[in-house]
Amino acid sequence: MVDDSGRGAARRGARLQVWDESDCRIVNEASLEILAEVGVEVRHEGARELLRRAGAAVDGTRVRFGEPLVAAALASAPKTWSVRSRGRDEVMLLRDGEVYYGTGSDCLYVKDPTTGERRRSRVADIEGMAALCEMLPNIDFVMSMGLPGDVPQEVDDLAQMAAMLRGSRKPIIMSPRTGHVVRRMKDMAALCGDASSLIVYGMPAPPLTHDEDAITKMWASAENDVPFVYASAPSCCTTGPASVTGTVIVSNAEVLSGLVIHQLVKEGAPFVYGCGCDAMSMRTMLPAYCVPESLIGLQTMTDLARCYRLPSFSYAGMSDSKVLDAQWSAETAITTIVGALSRATLLHDVGYFETGLQASYESIVFGDELVGYARKLVAGASLDPEAMALEEIKSVGPGGNHLARPYTRAHYREFWQPTLFDHTAHDRWSAAGGLNLSDRLKAKTAQLLTEEREFTLDAEVAVRLAELAATAREM
Repeated sequence: MVDDSGRGAARRGARLQVWDESDCRIVNEASLEILAEVGVEVRHEGARELLRRAGAAVDGTRVRFGEPLVAAALASAPKTWSVRSRGRDEVMLLRDGEVYYGTGSDCLYVKDPTTGERRRSRVADIEGMAALCEMLPNIDFVMSMGLPGDVPQEVDDLAQMAAMLRGSRKPIIMSPRTGHVVRRMKDMAALCGDASSLIVYGMPAPPLTHDEDAITKMWASAENDVPFVYASAPSCCTTGPASVTGTVIVSNAEVLSGLVIHQLVKEGAPFVYGCGCDAMSMRTMLPAYCVPESLIGLQTMTDLARCYRLPSFSYAGMSDSKVLDAQWSAETAITTIVGALSRATLLHDVGYFETGLQASYESIVFGDELVGYARKLVAGASLDPEAMALEEIKSVGPGGNHLARPYTRAHYREFWQPTLFDHTAHDRWSAAGGLNLSDRLKAKTAQLLTEEREFTLDAEVAVRLAELAATAREM
């Protein structure tokens, strides 16, 4: 663990916290106890050999180790690095205190933007939603938002990558099936503008298991200097105990042991602490994203990542609802605000609903609006002389009015301005057609989808991109 000194910039503005430094130390020690006494399953021979050489106790596929290996991994993992866009000026500086928002990956279903039907996701949806994200000012990075059903399963990750590169220049977080295509995905990103625009995402298999696919992803990412997100997602009552704290201890042990393997592959390779927690409903036997226990779990993991001084990966802007209804809008708003207050570095799944099974163009547009609101909320209130406005207050004096003042004209545009929420008087709202939020959301989404794309991949590059993807399929 490390101290929390010297990070005043990261503390400005509103922030949610469940565990302080002393709490995190207790959980860290508990996770280390699990790693030393119970250990983790490591189902990859090369990773077990690395751990054995580093001094871990290896018994078949079970590996046990103590605090020194974890401390060494935490010391070697970089605390900040940059992820660039391709042909845009934006740079994501991944470090504690910076917050970025993006969509999610691999939804089986999509709400068709024309018919409204729930159907399997297609490659065209992935490209279309990436192109939509390119137009939305509050979406900083893109994930696929769909698992395409119109390409063979063994190549769907490459199809996702190519589709996102065609649709957007924003950084991409990609979850390949294995690590064997990570190098080629980096080449694809380089071809389209910048190899450093790619982040790879992997997950252990709770409880306390690192399977071969997860390890090949972390291994290839480390070797190729691609930032790697390792996000555990145990579920209270099933892959974690019926305790949020206990489930977080399991998750933390998984992420820390994954970090050890990752840093043994290549010391100093960039690593993101992934947060994930849900609660199994004993009524439905389905996990829920948006219940209080899940959000508490995510926050405590973000608190841990901050104490480790690692960039973090958590959730925002999602819902368990099956349709875009009142539950959907309420849960999406709640999770966006809570996610923003968590100050996790990378907040993904903006636009998810049906507990991660479904996405839609409309849900992404709504998420962008909410992220703008959340960003303004957590920014807090400055205490600089201009914001304090003492001379303005003195000039107007008792009983005066600031409406027509130069100070107001200079600053009123800094206030958050909605594009979907309505704050007009009833008469004006009625005269404009009496549209509800759903009506306005449909209209805005339809307008965006009919506008000319802000970005189109060069035709020659598109051909070479297809060739790279085809070559990777043959590997």
